[in-house]
Amino acid sequence: MLQKFIALTAMGAFLASTPASAQLTIYPAKGQSVEQQQIDEGECYNWAKGQSGYDPMQASQYAASGQQRLGGERIGGAARGAAGGAAIGAIAGDAGKGAAIGAVSGTMLGGVRQRQKRASNDQAAAQQQQHFQRAYAACFEGRGYTLK
Repeated sequence: MLQKFIALTAMGAFLASTPASAQLTIYPAKGQSVEQQQIDEGECYNWAKGQSGYDPMQASQYAASGQQRLGGERIGGAARGAAGGAAIGAIAGDAGKGAAIGAVSGTMLGGVRQRQKRASNDQAAAQQQQHFQRAYAACFEGRGYTLK
């Protein structure tokens, strides 16, 4: 029993520091005890995570994995640009110049693609976080809490 209380207290302390909890004020409108509120926080957190596919504890990992996937856009763009530029340059008589021009152009296009993907990933992460927050709030409302 003591271990369960300690675990719930730790979960409550964590939840108090998460973005979902930071934006919500939760009032036990039906006289729920502190212990019951901590249990409900843990259960609502898990339910919202399951509904949204988003875990605020892992938010930094979502951002990091998105950044890792984006790293090769400029390199790939440079390689494709160099290959295309070399082919065009060979036709024009100077494959080296064509490759250099293609590499620069490809790097620039790769950077544009990288920024577009980053913006798209950021938007998707924000939508998942909002879905989590709505589910988290709905769970509490369903258990008789008042939220602001």
